[in-house]
Amino acid sequence: MATYKAPLEDMRFVLNDVFEADKLWASMSATAEVTRDLSDAILDEAGKMVENLLFPLNREGDEQGCHFDNGAVTTPEGFKEAFKTYAENGWSAFSGNPEFGGQGMPKSLAVLFEEMMHSANSSFALYPALTNGATLCLDAHASEELKQAYLPKLYSGEWSGTMCLTEPHCGTDLGIMRSKAVPNTTAPTISPAPKSSSPAVSTTWWTTSSTWYWPSCRTPPPAPRAFPCSWCPSSCPTPTAMPVSVTA
Repeated sequence: MATYKAPLEDMRFVLNDVFEADKLWASMSATAEVTRDLSDAILDEAGKMVENLLFPLNREGDEQGCHFDNGAVTTPEGFKEAFKTYAENGWSAFSGNPEFGGQGMPKSLAVLFEEMMHSANSSFALYPALTNGATLCLDAHASEELKQAYLPKLYSGEWSGTMCLTEPHCGTDLGIMRSKAVPNTTAPTISPAPKSSSPAVSTTWWTTSSTWYWPSCRTPPPAPRAFPCSWCPSSCPTPTAMPVSVTA
């Protein structure tokens, strides 16, 4: 029978003995309270969760897969309950900005937990990974108003994030994308809407009341070489509605 054991000894060796992360954390005001004892305790709890909760779902998730029926996506059995536990225990806010409900743990510690999740159950890990990316982008580039509106609910697990960074005919050749973001009086209008999305939406996935997308689109001249990203809810009445936007 397959098993997964989090490589905590190796992780601690790299974190503490090679990089001496605790000294770096102590030198920065934002992480000054993160000690080696605290990081060890966090890694212990992270290991228990992925070993006992996520890894047992890995095979069943592959065998069952997701199902699409009448416009609704259903995730494998146990995934919804696992995410509820993940969010309630604060893992969805682990490295988030404390000003908006995050725990403020250093990314150098969070990445070890993420490695455990991807090793134990990569199918599950891809869902919160997209929310983590959305919160990082919002925290770095959004206005204070947008941060206050969206980060607390993303950190709590009430909302989730995903991305729409390509189209079916593009693959990785984003230069042939057709989606455009056209400015108007309130926020950009997307037309046509990007069609390819990373996983996030599911009617029986978790208890999130809304999923937010990062669509990548062309902008009118003079356009930057990079494709700007905008912030768009899945609950828009039309796929072209854009109530808010963030350009990274």
